[in-house]
Amino acid sequence: MTQLEEVALSLFEEKHAEYLKGFQLPPEQAKFTALPEQVWEEAEGQYRVVILAEGTPVGFFLLHSTDRVKEYTDNPHAMLLTALLIDHRQQGKGYAKKAMQIVKKWVGLEFESCNEIVLAVNHKNIPAQTLYRQTGYHDTGRRKIGKIGEQFIFALTIR
Repeated sequence: MTQLEEVALSLFEEKHAEYLKGFQLPPEQAKFTALPEQVWEEAEGQYRVVILAEGTPVGFFLLHSTDRVKEYTDNPHAMLLTALLIDHRQQGKGYAKKAMQIVKKWVGLEFESCNEIVLAVNHKNIPAQTLYRQTGYHDTGRRKIGKIGEQFIFALTIR
């Protein structure tokens, strides 16, 4: 097994745009998430986060501190994580796992009022469920019906 390159998280910067616009996903993965260009528009309370490997964008997700969070938790200090993906050409290198391992500390530093991350994962997306469980998320028991079926609500305690 090769050593994992240094992985870091960063709020979006314009220098990341060209990389993110080139991200690709096969159809069987695209149905569970969104490419960065599909969620590109900035909105108040929504933060674009770039997953970097040796300084190069390899992944992406959104964090929300909007009213949308209330659909997933009663915690007023939670943030919602959506649209997690690793560019198809970069998959299988451990980047998603490493990003989810460091997200707790990173969010704690970047968003001091946040004490929990919540997310919805489709009941058919077993690889994502496994990733989240391996990186400290737990199934809250809540369920939500999404565009393509039932979603499990997972949570990660920040502090």
